[in-house]
Amino acid sequence: MIDLHTHTLFSDGELLPSELVRRAEVKGYSALALTDHVDFSNINQVVPSLVAASRRLNQTGRLTVIPGAEITHVSPEDIPVLVKLAKELGAVLVVVHGETLVEPVRPGTNLAAVRSKIDVLAHPGLLSEEEARIAAERGVAVELTSRHGHSLGNGLTALRWYQFHFPLVLNTDTHGPEDLIDDDMAKKIMLGSGIRPDDVAEIMKNSHSLLERKVLEFEHQDE
Repeated sequence: MIDLHTHTLFSDGELLPSELVRRAEVKGYSALALTDHVDFSNINQVVPSLVAASRRLNQTGRLTVIPGAEITHVSPEDIPVLVKLAKELGAVLVVVHGETLVEPVRPGTNLAAVRSKIDVLAHPGLLSEEEARIAAERGVAVELTSRHGHSLGNGLTALRWYQFHFPLVLNTDTHGPEDLIDDDMAKKIMLGSGIRPDDVAEIMKNSHSLLERKVLEFEHQDE
């Protein structure tokens, strides 16, 4: 299992990075991105902390860890500014909190996100054809999620993938240990979202490909 969207107590998660990583390791994960929620109020503290934690955890554990950030509930016009700042601070994987059906995310967030230099649009809700087309053109990954509530949009996201074939990934949006899943559950969630059995491996490969690029970026950060 590779998970490119998780949270620690640096935002609204329950666990320290070290405990989250250990629990994921025991669950059978091979890689994890730490992507705590950020806006202008906390980005300067959260991202460097996750960078430092990720470096140490990669030295002492078996699981690959990369630092990131999830830009959350900001005005659409602020998204590119925060993306740039997150990367300058060391986030190698930048996620934007999409227009989930269960939270009052500002309209226009999905569109601003896929037009920015992000890596993953998380739980996009009612993903439009225009947003899906731009994500495909720009190589922005769009997320299927196992998280309750946010997963209500999975069916439409899967449909848009078949229409436009942007990079599709599955993440958990983990906030606590009970949110971690295994490979078997990941496959079931994809199938339940409308993904055909023959296409499951391609979605898993998308996560591997994105992870490989980001690991290299993290390794070369100080060169």
